[in-house]
Amino acid sequence: MNNTTPSSDNASSAFNKFNKKWIGIVLLVIFAGAGFMYFSKSANNNKESKGAHAVKAIPVVTAIAKTDDVHVYLSGLGAVTPLATVIVKSRVDGEIMKVNFKEGQMVKRGDVLVEIDARPYEAALMQAEGQLMRDKALLADAKLDLARYQTLLKQDSIASQQVDTQQALVRQYEGTVKIDEGLLATAKLNLAYTKVTAPVSGRVGLRQVDVGNIAHASDTTGLAIITQLQPMSVLFSLPEDTIPALMKKIKVDNKIAVNAFDRAYKEKITSGVLETIDNQIDPTTGMVKLRATFANTELSLFPSQFVNAQVLLETKNNVVTIPGAAVQYGRDKSFAFVVGKDHTVSQRPIVVGTVQGNKSEIVSGLASGEMVVVDGADKLRDGSKVDISSNVDQASSGAKTGIKHSGKHNANKL
Repeated sequence: MNNTTPSSDNASSAFNKFNKKWIGIVLLVIFAGAGFMYFSKSANNNKESKGAHAVKAIPVVTAIAKTDDVHVYLSGLGAVTPLATVIVKSRVDGEIMKVNFKEGQMVKRGDVLVEIDARPYEAALMQAEGQLMRDKALLADAKLDLARYQTLLKQDSIASQQVDTQQALVRQYEGTVKIDEGLLATAKLNLAYTKVTAPVSGRVGLRQVDVGNIAHASDTTGLAIITQLQPMSVLFSLPEDTIPALMKKIKVDNKIAVNAFDRAYKEKITSGVLETIDNQIDPTTGMVKLRATFANTELSLFPSQFVNAQVLLETKNNVVTIPGAAVQYGRDKSFAFVVGKDHTVSQRPIVVGTVQGNKSEIVSGLASGEMVVVDGADKLRDGSKVDISSNVDQASSGAKTGIKHSGKHNANKL
């Protein structure tokens, strides 16, 4: 006997329909959520992929390797040393009547600096002239007597002894005249010394005396000090290891160029030539002294000033050069990042020769016209993509500041 009633069957059927409906809704929500997560993840992956691709193009600054001349220099610290420094002294005693110079004035050789009272020396000159005139008259009279005596001797009218005595007197007067002439020359010289002149051309230092002082030839302080400024010399030292190359250069060229830079080695002061090299090496320092001379037309070199002397040893013509910032140093080699046509860099081993300021000679590894990375190399690896558009910004900013940039791809040239 079946106890199931029609009402219970209907309720069960309604419940099953209700469960199936909700199960469908739940499954639909699950599939929709899974699809949303899938597409969101794909979009994020695409964004990350695009972002990663954008990071690979690293902005850098580049330069073009070019053919140029490189100068090889030897440098040493030195001091400006005048060729002449003279203490001007009086050579006679007397009162100073005039001082014809100002402190710091430029004077020429022969200019009268100080005038000393000349009256005593003028009187001495007159006395010497009078004495010479008197003794010349005595000599002339003695010569006339000698001529008469010689005539009488030929006539056998006088003794030969008297002739000899007269001849000795003539010689005595001749000696006296010579002495008088010497005294006259001394008097003229002393009179000339009353005007103290500049022995060299140069600049006068601080004045040592004033008008009214008594000058003595024995004074140690002197009247003034003159320092020659044109030409000027620089004494500097170089290591003994540089002597062979320097001596080889001297044999070939007698006029070796020398540049003088300021103490900080930032500004070139003037140019001159190497004058001489010392004959021995200082055993305590292992250095050799050299002297260079400079025309110093603009008076830019001052006595006792410290300068850096730069000797031009050699000029290498038509060599490949790049900026020093483009040279990278590894553990056992030097290299540079070379930019290819596809804006991909390659790490290229190079051999660096002479370094001149911000210019480096490349012995091997690069050719003229190749592009190298100057700034931003610390972020690069072999095969990295680079963006050189920053060179355009640098060129425009350089135009504003007066700096010019040129070359392929707006790269900076040396």
